[in-house]
Amino acid sequence: MVKAYHVHVEGIVQGVGFRPFVYRIAHEHDLRGFVKNLGDAGVEIVIEGHEGSIKSFLHDLKNKAPPLAKVEKIKIKEIPFQGFDRFYIEKSSNSGGGEGDSVIPPDVSICEDCIRELFDPKDKRYLYPFIVCTNCGPRFTIISDLPYDRPNTTMKDFDMCDFCRSEYEDPLNRRYHAQPVCCPVCGPRYMLFDKNGVELSGDPIKKAAKLLDEGHILAIKGVGGIHIACDATNEGAVRELRKRILRPQQPFAIMAKDLNTIESFAHVSELEKEELLSYRKPILTLRKKEPFPLPEDLAPGLHTIGVMLPYSGIHYLLFHYSKSPVYVMTSANYPGLPMVKENEKAFKELKDLADYFLLHNRKILNRTDDSVIRFVDGKRAIIRRSRGFVPLPIEIPFEYKGIAVGAELLNSFSIAKNGKVYPSQYIGNTSKLEVLEFMREAIRHFKKILRVKDIELVIADLHPLYNTTKLAMELANEHDVEFLQVQHHYAHAATLMVENNIEEIIAITLDGVGYGVDGKTWGGEVLYLSYEDIERLAHIDYYPLPGGDLASYYPLRTLIGILSKVYTLDEVREIIEKHCPRAIESLKYGKVEFNVVLNQLSREINVGYASSTGRVLDAMSVLLNIAYRRTYEGEPAMKLESFALKGKNDLKFVVPVEGEEIKIENLFIQALESNANPVDIAYSTHLALARAFGEIAVENAKEFGVKAIGVSGGVAYNELIVKTLRKIVETNNLKFYITQEIPRGDNGISVGQAFLGGLYNEGYLSKEDLTL
Repeated sequence: MVKAYHVHVEGIVQGVGFRPFVYRIAHEHDLRGFVKNLGDAGVEIVIEGHEGSIKSFLHDLKNKAPPLAKVEKIKIKEIPFQGFDRFYIEKSSNSGGGEGDSVIPPDVSICEDCIRELFDPKDKRYLYPFIVCTNCGPRFTIISDLPYDRPNTTMKDFDMCDFCRSEYEDPLNRRYHAQPVCCPVCGPRYMLFDKNGVELSGDPIKKAAKLLDEGHILAIKGVGGIHIACDATNEGAVRELRKRILRPQQPFAIMAKDLNTIESFAHVSELEKEELLSYRKPILTLRKKEPFPLPEDLAPGLHTIGVMLPYSGIHYLLFHYSKSPVYVMTSANYPGLPMVKENEKAFKELKDLADYFLLHNRKILNRTDDSVIRFVDGKRAIIRRSRGFVPLPIEIPFEYKGIAVGAELLNSFSIAKNGKVYPSQYIGNTSKLEVLEFMREAIRHFKKILRVKDIELVIADLHPLYNTTKLAMELANEHDVEFLQVQHHYAHAATLMVENNIEEIIAITLDGVGYGVDGKTWGGEVLYLSYEDIERLAHIDYYPLPGGDLASYYPLRTLIGILSKVYTLDEVREIIEKHCPRAIESLKYGKVEFNVVLNQLSREINVGYASSTGRVLDAMSVLLNIAYRRTYEGEPAMKLESFALKGKNDLKFVVPVEGEEIKIENLFIQALESNANPVDIAYSTHLALARAFGEIAVENAKEFGVKAIGVSGGVAYNELIVKTLRKIVETNNLKFYITQEIPRGDNGISVGQAFLGGLYNEGYLSKEDLTL
């Protein structure tokens, strides 16, 4: 029997070859009708034919979609037979009205087919860096609006030649409706400039590779922004780059030619290999091999190295021409500022950084840093969720529309819409006005491509001085909607509930800083969180922070504060001068400042109070003479972990818990009284902290009748602490949770805020619950 149906598909169905896929299976099943892109509302299909053929078509539609597609909803409705004479692809429209759920996919690394063609002398795109097809290439970074068609991308500036158009318009071709399709005749091109902006003659890519081999530092424009690159095997070049970019210690990301090269200097597990080779091609933090054959200055003091594989034509071509198998490939920006993406700005802002500029003439609309991932205790832990992930959504059980603006450092924002949260690309340190302006632009763009108009709620951190808090208030006024603040660690805890789809949890939230409901600095918390209640069950006993925020940059201040809880200030002076005198020299004003800090404590002038786990680890890093200053986020604690992993003997340090207070000062007493190897002291410090948090969390889980315990916050990237917590929880027959899709640190906090906004919007939690 001949039938006719209207089929509406939502999900990731744009820019992934979905319409040609529908076209092919319709022809395979001898059906008539059309397929049409509806922009944000998804894809519309009308099919006519025999009922059995239609049934087979619908089966294939659900089960054989292209690898980058994700079919989330299919609505099928029988309609009157119209008598189509063929099946064809209809021109796109945006008739969905602007409230659909379909999104474009993220930027996708170059596929194997395109790599093969890139190096095929017979291919029209031989050695052409912008080679792409439907299965790969830029998406989010070049789109200005939906539907995802060429006029709505930065490729609108390049008219297709006849050859490219013939492939673009052929439904059976791999490049059918591949919006960035181009070739050397009609597409973008690379140019090589000196630092004065003078274009150099000759093959720009071949010449750039030669300059890298010679030890020069280059600015290279790629997919989501500009990188600063040098030969990672050249110690002098790496050292010079450190000096120029003002990053004395921060680890550099490197790009290796291939997997074999990576395995020559780093350990790679099967899971890590899978992640490295995925279409995301993220920076993956891997364990260094010993001895490490590359310059130690790439990641000083760390046991890990951040490495990625080539993900676009330009990377493959540079390695093709180069003698070096490894490049430094770090974001082109000075500390705290957004990555540069415009050619004009590159010459102005990077002139003291780069010797030469390898730039192309295609605009990058949406700045997108490389994603960063680490495997912790055998599970994926996203540190920075950006290229390859954005703008993919995360599901939540609430249907409201809202904007969550995140915190301050490592920031992202999230937009909630129709039961999904859409986290933004990596934004960065919003205490910088340039970054805040980038965030404003990114919010406007997300609202546009997600077709979000009527916001119901704007959610921010509880900290009154964050720029994002002020921005959230502006957005709430602009949309004339409610403004909601939620406590920092409540949002961290909420990410565990979002990803794992659970309704209550005992959450261990460990990080460096978060504004507490009592105005103190939190960061070592055990919380109970459910749909209807939030309770702070235990925390690190508050210790003084002389100078407040200065302690995060000069962790000796934290050490002095912790020691002052159990020793007189004269005894503290003696301990510091005996055990870590170089820490005094690390202070900006040396011994004079050291005396001022002690005086601050004695007179209680400008002294904050904290329960931060991150600061505790920083302080132990000073005591063991590992790191005295923080030149990048998390530095002392990260170096302490790397040092601790050399330890083997658990000294059985004990961190007492008295009522709700975890007495970490005892840890320092035991460390000072121990004659053990410092690596074992560092190792035992991690285990003791984890045991204290794990045991009190288990005790409360049993008391509350909760089966789930999880850990979140920046310290949840620490291998020793997470592994120890998991073992304690599982030994007690409870379920241990972490996140693998949502960043555990502050880059993921906006997702937790959006979830708590949903609980508030539906009446489960009050403002007082979220801030008191």
